[in-house]
Amino acid sequence: MHDSPCTLGIDFGTNSVRVLVVETATGRELATAVVGYASGTEGILVDPARPDLARQHPQDYLDSMTRAVREAVRSAGDPFDVRRIVGIGVDTTGSTPIPVDADGVPLAMDPRFEGRLEAMAWLWKDHTGHEEAARITEVAGRMRPHYLAKCGGTYSSEWFWSKIWHCLRAAPDVFDAATTWIEHADWIPAVLTGTDHPSALKRGVCAAGHKALYHASWGWPDEEFLAALDPRLVRMRATLPERIHTVADAAGGLSPHWATVLGLCPGIPVAVGAFDAHLGGVGSGIREGTLVKIIGTSTCDMMVAPLGRDLPDIPGLCGIVPESVLPGSFGLEAGQSAVGDIFNWLVRFVGRGHEDLSAEAERLLPGESGLLALDWLNGNRTVLVDQRLTGLVIGLHLQTTPAELYRALVEATAFGARVIMERFEEYGVPVDRIVNCGGISARNRLVMQIYADVMNRPLRIARSAQTCALGAAIAGAVVAGRERGGYDGFAEATDRMTGVLDVVFDPDPEAAAVYDRLFAVYRRLHDAFGVAGRRDDLADVMKTLLDLRDEVRRTRISA
Repeated sequence: MHDSPCTLGIDFGTNSVRVLVVETATGRELATAVVGYASGTEGILVDPARPDLARQHPQDYLDSMTRAVREAVRSAGDPFDVRRIVGIGVDTTGSTPIPVDADGVPLAMDPRFEGRLEAMAWLWKDHTGHEEAARITEVAGRMRPHYLAKCGGTYSSEWFWSKIWHCLRAAPDVFDAATTWIEHADWIPAVLTGTDHPSALKRGVCAAGHKALYHASWGWPDEEFLAALDPRLVRMRATLPERIHTVADAAGGLSPHWATVLGLCPGIPVAVGAFDAHLGGVGSGIREGTLVKIIGTSTCDMMVAPLGRDLPDIPGLCGIVPESVLPGSFGLEAGQSAVGDIFNWLVRFVGRGHEDLSAEAERLLPGESGLLALDWLNGNRTVLVDQRLTGLVIGLHLQTTPAELYRALVEATAFGARVIMERFEEYGVPVDRIVNCGGISARNRLVMQIYADVMNRPLRIARSAQTCALGAAIAGAVVAGRERGGYDGFAEATDRMTGVLDVVFDPDPEAAAVYDRLFAVYRRLHDAFGVAGRRDDLADVMKTLLDLRDEVRRTRISA
């Protein structure tokens, strides 16, 4: 029986939790388990009267994690010796803050707030705080412009302070009952290690730096600034610790209680938590010059740069944060607020499956449909940072088919991805290599080929189908340390535990040339609808798309 050390990666996604058991020496994945959240629709609590709302019950996180850990460990071997597990890492969606009481218990678990959506975890895709986000941006622009400079120039409704302030205004009784708010990524490691009391838990720089205006240069946003927003926010500032941690730090050891619940050994070191995209970058072998695209319901685009480098502030990014991805490096985050969610919307709308639509769409040539779409069905995260933007399709006619629309939406998300890549490069962060991960990258060749053609770059796919969980497992290996069978740092751990598949999606030169022309039109629509003050005469756009459509169809006939 193999007795090599293993780590657990626990990945809390939008709809489910995934647990991975992986050997530290080789990265060989022994078992994976996926368990969905029980509450709401696909694990999300919504309110038809408030379409911007998306919440989750914290108890779902604990219940699904317990089932997934036990299932993964049971599947890892027959039998599997749990003493082999030397470290645990955790990643979650974010910003997903949770209001908690004086003992660190979520208010959603308090009978006084049973069923209250405001007492739940405020999922990353909750945009109810859009007015608060706009106000934060306005006030910071006047009082603390350096706050905005490190988060792309605009504060988002998806982030920590927008959500807390919206709760204060919409449900003051919940706000008053909360001793503090804890990011999901910080709460789970704290629960597992018995350090969830607000005075004891370790908060991670990933969540603090990218979503909560924390920076090593000034710490948390100061009291004067928060008071200018609302004086009642000031007391929150007092609950936030001065010391912030990276994923190379241990939150503590697995508590006896949770060791019993999960069927593991007590004392296993648990890494400080981080967001799924950041550890997905780690699980994809991120390094300088590599753009990692985590493609799922939304996307996150991750890059790193050495701390010693003088990086400019990059407008539209979700932050440039020291050590948010890897110790010793800046973590740079961008992304799109919906990708897989867009494809799923159309599948539900037309009543056909992804495989069916993809196969039909794959037979179309670039530009053949005459359609062009904007990928903002859930707002724009990067580079416009505006959740009040919506989707758009131009070129619809009476013969438009579902497959044509499906392809146009895939192309729209690819154009959005190219905007992000070009923003990185425009500000001196070269993209030498692109690695994709997430379920879509492994399952849908149509999407990958269109992305390769639109971005005009070769695309590789991470070896692991669970890169976020693998990145968490790597963090677990680092906090375990070499003596326990882990590693002393991330460089060696990622070198040994990650890789890419042999398949490479190379751009087709003819398709790339057509997409260059379409992308130029996309950028006109992008700027006309998304950039305040931009003026453009769009009267030619529909005719340009028709001309390109007719040209492509003549090419098909002549071929």
